[in-house]
Amino acid sequence: MFQKPPKRTTHILLKTPEEIAKMRVAGRLTAEVLRMIEPHVREGVTTEELDRICHDYIVHTQHAIPAPLNYRGFPKSICTSVNQVVCHGVPGPKTLKKGDIINIDITVIKDGYHGDASRMFAVGIPPIAAQRVSRVAYECLCLGIRLVRPGIRLGDIGHAIQQHAESQHCSVVREYCGHGIGRDFHEDPQVLHYGNPGEGVELTPGMTFTIEPMINAGKRHIKLLPDGWTVVTKDHSLSAQWEHTVLVTDTGYELLTLLPGETL
Repeated sequence: MFQKPPKRTTHILLKTPEEIAKMRVAGRLTAEVLRMIEPHVREGVTTEELDRICHDYIVHTQHAIPAPLNYRGFPKSICTSVNQVVCHGVPGPKTLKKGDIINIDITVIKDGYHGDASRMFAVGIPPIAAQRVSRVAYECLCLGIRLVRPGIRLGDIGHAIQQHAESQHCSVVREYCGHGIGRDFHEDPQVLHYGNPGEGVELTPGMTFTIEPMINAGKRHIKLLPDGWTVVTKDHSLSAQWEHTVLVTDTGYELLTLLPGETL
């Protein structure tokens, strides 16, 4: 969420066991919001109403903070990206209709640490093309996550995601990427969803970051709407995104935004 790759020197903060414990809590709360909101994603609901429900749950039930609210001026507590919206969709009066697909992006702050995840929802049964781009985006996420372990490089992850998306005749958005996360919403490293094997930062135990490929059914090109936030596909094709917060462990990875009993 809200990440665009500037050119800068990378400074990665490895997390201590105490910090990881706090991130597990924030990650679990984030996942709980996504599970809570699912029955509310239905025909006739507005994205503004989904925002209100999530905001109230985070603040009053979880006693936590919705990180997007007022972040760099963002006016809402969640992002709702419908159909051709790639990311950063601002909740408003738009009413969901049958066949829509929507990405809901949640970031929760608890005890000073962030959890960040998003997933796709469908209103009724969406068209085959919408089902397909959502499936491909999820497969890209899973491929990237399953590569995570000490010693591999971020370019290996980006390459696997790009290769799969393009093999399915989809495209990878390049202007936005995953990011390190912890006490700050956005930390190093930047996690590109395209690239070359063997390039980029080498993964080390204690690193925490998001993987969140944005996959378009058409071409990869995007444009920013006049609200200064909402990013859409330039060719009006459908777009889909899934996201998890990942910890690099001594032997592989741990998903911090997966609920107990859930599997990737």
